[in-house]
Amino acid sequence: MTKELRRLSIVMLFMFLSLFAATSWIQVVEADTLAQNTHNTRTRLDSYEIQRGSIIVDGVAIASSVPTDDKYSFQRVYTDAAMWAPVTGYYNAALDSRTGIEQALNADLSGTGSNAFFAEVERLLSGQPQTGFSVELSLDAAAQQAAFDALQGLKGAVVAIEPKTGRILAMVSTPGFDTNLLATHDADAANATYDALETDPLKPLYNRAIAGDLNPPGSTFKVLVAAAAFASGDFTPESTLPNPARYALTQSHTVSNAWGGTCGPGDTVTIAEALRLSCNIPMAELAVELGDAAIREMAEKFGFNMSFDTPLSSTPSGYPRALDDPQTALTGFGQGQVTATPLQIAMVAAGLANDGVVMNPRMVDAVIGNDLSVIRSFENTEFGRAVDATVADQVTAAMVAGVATGAAQGARIDGIDVAGKTGTAENENKPHTLWFTGFAPADDPAVAVAVLVEDGGGQGQSGTGDTIAAPIAKKVIEAVLGR
Repeated sequence: MTKELRRLSIVMLFMFLSLFAATSWIQVVEADTLAQNTHNTRTRLDSYEIQRGSIIVDGVAIASSVPTDDKYSFQRVYTDAAMWAPVTGYYNAALDSRTGIEQALNADLSGTGSNAFFAEVERLLSGQPQTGFSVELSLDAAAQQAAFDALQGLKGAVVAIEPKTGRILAMVSTPGFDTNLLATHDADAANATYDALETDPLKPLYNRAIAGDLNPPGSTFKVLVAAAAFASGDFTPESTLPNPARYALTQSHTVSNAWGGTCGPGDTVTIAEALRLSCNIPMAELAVELGDAAIREMAEKFGFNMSFDTPLSSTPSGYPRALDDPQTALTGFGQGQVTATPLQIAMVAAGLANDGVVMNPRMVDAVIGNDLSVIRSFENTEFGRAVDATVADQVTAAMVAGVATGAAQGARIDGIDVAGKTGTAENENKPHTLWFTGFAPADDPAVAVAVLVEDGGGQGQSGTGDTIAAPIAKKVIEAVLGR
């Protein structure tokens, strides 16, 4: 072989290998991405012939597809649509739009992803119509119903988590909306419904559980500050702090406890007692002693400043950098620049309930094939250890006392020790934001929950986390425990 032929052969071999690599990358690695691209009209048209898989909770379909006589072949139908809207989202074939689980797991539900390759081959060989895969969620229907019913007439959200696994048991946001109206094949009607929802001042399209306009977490954040203090080794639950009736942030700005007096009768108060009674001043003092860096580090160990895919993407809860002492003092009781989603606050409670280990939250258990086989399962994964078990137990003890005899008695359940913390966050002359977070049973937690109620629960600045948010959490906990 001449030198020129050898060179030509090498060049041609290189070109062949490059072509093989490129096509393999497109057909294997990028297959799902290309298939789900909104500009891929061929995939979209092919998907009309496939009956979309169901979304299942406790063995019952909360989203399914029924045959139609129009060009889209199947109509998406939702059961108890408003209750499940923050989870399922909606799918509209006419507009090629989707949200929620319908979007996050579209490749599986539509039967157009790489996992559906063998199903399509089987369809071609058997002549049977292809259907998309179904998705089995981790949610507990009873807990979801309890949360939804308890939030009626309120702007708010509930997230419940199984502490040991991170499985989401409930995710509710109110006011809800009828996803069936957005799934209609009448594009004009769907667009009109969407426009009305988008301009609604109650913002029903917001999933307040994981996104929307984030709120200050109020006194629920005190448990995280206490955890940072105990983890530092410089403080214990019995460590004392000064107990004035007013605390000066600056020469012109002071803060007080919710009732205007001191945190108990003494000149000093323990951290445990400050948590039980939900006192602002001692926690502000403690935050300044710890410093913003220590609190931010602890917050990030629980998940602050990060987004989580459950597979729905959450807005990161925020604890900012470089706070001065007055700003840090405000974060000691969940005010100032700290903001949070109910998902994040539920993760704090779940991490404490799980001996200090925070699990990554998830709401999908498995993707199910047409023959009921498990195509893909989702495992429990750790986000990381936030605190050691001793610190978690110390904070838990204060939270149990808060529900038993302190500021969170609205969550009491006869015969069960509930660990909990309320929050009543102020909003500059606007109605308060009301919170509760906790878990139960305290000695062997089965559920951790966070409740958010906006606009003071309709009571302006008179509503409190204990009177409005805590009873909602109680109902969700009871539903999970089968009470």
